[in-house]
Amino acid sequence: MLHSKARITAIGSYVPERKLTNGDLEKLVETNDEWIVKRTGIKERRITNKDEFTSDISYQAVLNLMERYSISVEDVDLIIVCTLTPDFKTPSVASLLQAKLGIRNTGAIDLNAACAGFTYGLHVANGLITAGLNKKVLVVGAETLSKVTDYTDRTTCILFGDGAAAVLVEYDEQDPSFISFHMGSEGEAGQNLYCTNLSNQMNNTILENPGYIVQNGREVYKWAVKTVPSGMQTVMNNAKMALHEVDWFVPHSANLRMIESICEKSNFPIEKTLYSLVEYGNTSSATIPLSLSSGVENGQIKNGDTLLLYGFGGGLTYAGLLIKWSI
Repeated sequence: MLHSKARITAIGSYVPERKLTNGDLEKLVETNDEWIVKRTGIKERRITNKDEFTSDISYQAVLNLMERYSISVEDVDLIIVCTLTPDFKTPSVASLLQAKLGIRNTGAIDLNAACAGFTYGLHVANGLITAGLNKKVLVVGAETLSKVTDYTDRTTCILFGDGAAAVLVEYDEQDPSFISFHMGSEGEAGQNLYCTNLSNQMNNTILENPGYIVQNGREVYKWAVKTVPSGMQTVMNNAKMALHEVDWFVPHSANLRMIESICEKSNFPIEKTLYSLVEYGNTSSATIPLSLSSGVENGQIKNGDTLLLYGFGGGLTYAGLLIKWSI
């Protein structure tokens, strides 16, 4: 791997005030708290207001970042927003965020790799900075999944929530964050997790429930517990390090039972694994940075720690990053 010249220097997060508990869902569909917790580990989610969108919660996450570290982002030269729930098809969420922040001389792009979005976004930021094309990149993982969730479908409505988190990635040749990576996609299985747009057909399959997230939970689960452990090992092999040298594993927070299975197959302790799903549900591209933000705030993540981030989901995409935390 090309020697990185990029370092993560700040992090911030935001979740909407409104909570959707398992008790609330009992009033909408045939389910109950015990069933949901047993199968997913989720207890509640945060839900945006009717007039609150992905650009709004992205902005709040960046404000939190600036407040926590007493810094400005006015000299950011690229904004990457990782999301599958943009306010509009165009302009991008990144462009809307640029306007809200009042940054004039910056590029702005959205990146859609669904639940692997944040790790993809970090990888792109690292590559651009290491190549010398950018100096300061804002990477945001943000979703308003409640707006594409069918609350009559008991198989999906128990899972998804809204939230946002942001990191600042800056040029630093002396103390870079990025150690190794592994990424890929299996688009031939994309019909197992989708949300329709212009087309209603994929891989010769007619798609159902237009406009809402649809998931074949069983197939996605099987794919994840097979794909992620081998991908984790590839990341470590690329770094010429062993998995036991990792201080914290930070996977996409899709389902706690899935995470437990991945840890078991990888022989990695669940006690050294961070996830955000218990309070926030599955927030797709926001789950990993929300986990990081909480881990930093509560003192679990410390400077010098080695972190293995692994995103996986819609696409079906996956991306793992080994980083050193130094803020």
